[in-house]
Amino acid sequence: EITPINMSRCIVKLDGKEQKKKVERWQKISEVAAKQSGRDIIPKINEICNINQIAKQCEEYDIILLAYENEKENKLKDEIYRLKKLNKQNLKIAVIIGPEGGIAHEEMEKLEKDGAKIITLGERILRTETVALNVLSVLMYEFE
Repeated sequence: EITPINMSRCIVKLDGKEQKKKVERWQKISEVAAKQSGRDIIPKINEICNINQIAKQCEEYDIILLAYENEKENKLKDEIYRLKKLNKQNLKIAVIIGPEGGIAHEEMEKLEKDGAKIITLGERILRTETVALNVLSVLMYEFE
């Protein structure tokens, strides 16, 4: 599933009607991309939510990874290593990626307090859409 989050540094701000149209458009894109890739499962695009709604969902996952540009120590590979030690099948992993302007410090702290693991992806700052592909590629490689 993909859940768009309205964060404080998001450049694009959508109202209710625009949000609905965007989600419908993204769902169509998801369907076309899944078919093109030969996937049996079409990723569901959820309604746009806010940081508080996402924080409430944290306990539903085995781990929540939050890519944060100011994290310097905890790497994605460190968290993957910890997950593999659990030796659990069908892990439920959430990945939170910030907006174009980065995640506000207050939002990062809230998510960390609610259980998210703050990770670094290295020294490079990637575009929002690139981060998603990067992290998902690593997770697919490690767990599929």
